[in-house]
Amino acid sequence: MKKLIITLFVSLGFLFSQDYVGVKKCKTCHNSKKKGAQFKVWEAGPHAKSYETLKTDRAIEVAKSVGLEGNPWESSECLRCHTTGYEKSGYELKGDDFWTFDPKDKKAKKATKRMTGLQNVSCEACHGPGSDYKKKKTMAAITAGEITGESVGLWTPSEAMCVACHNQASPTYKEFNYEERIKEVSHPYPDELK
Repeated sequence: MKKLIITLFVSLGFLFSQDYVGVKKCKTCHNSKKKGAQFKVWEAGPHAKSYETLKTDRAIEVAKSVGLEGNPWESSECLRCHTTGYEKSGYELKGDDFWTFDPKDKKAKKATKRMTGLQNVSCEACHGPGSDYKKKKTMAAITAGEITGESVGLWTPSEAMCVACHNQASPTYKEFNYEERIKEVSHPYPDELK
């Protein structure tokens, strides 16, 4: 019981202290076949294009039909489910000045790269903000069983996560069967974990 309480407090601490790092950070390690090629699986799936769908004529029609004013790609109602970490230290709406910066400004370039990496429903939408588990050393410790993923904020995807967006409140809702749909987005484990 004592261990459970300590784990709970540590996990809550990480939940509130972690930052989203963006999909490009995940790609650096999770792109090779040896590591499971998870990025390639994600990139080929619908979540990798979720933000861009907000810019389609169909999305504009849907937004108007439910009474949203403005563009769907600038609407909180849409961004909550079409980006990663919206309103939770992740994706943020930014003005034009954010996206147009002096190429010599490394800080602005890094911020823009991070924000672009949070467009779409990416790795951290299912696995949690990656700032505390992104390092190879940390992932190796998880793999070796030295620490748990939860202790560094690595979430285990669940049905509850999915139905936060895939539910009847969505204007484009289609019946959602978690057991079937999870297979569509599942990706392989790294060879060393098999």
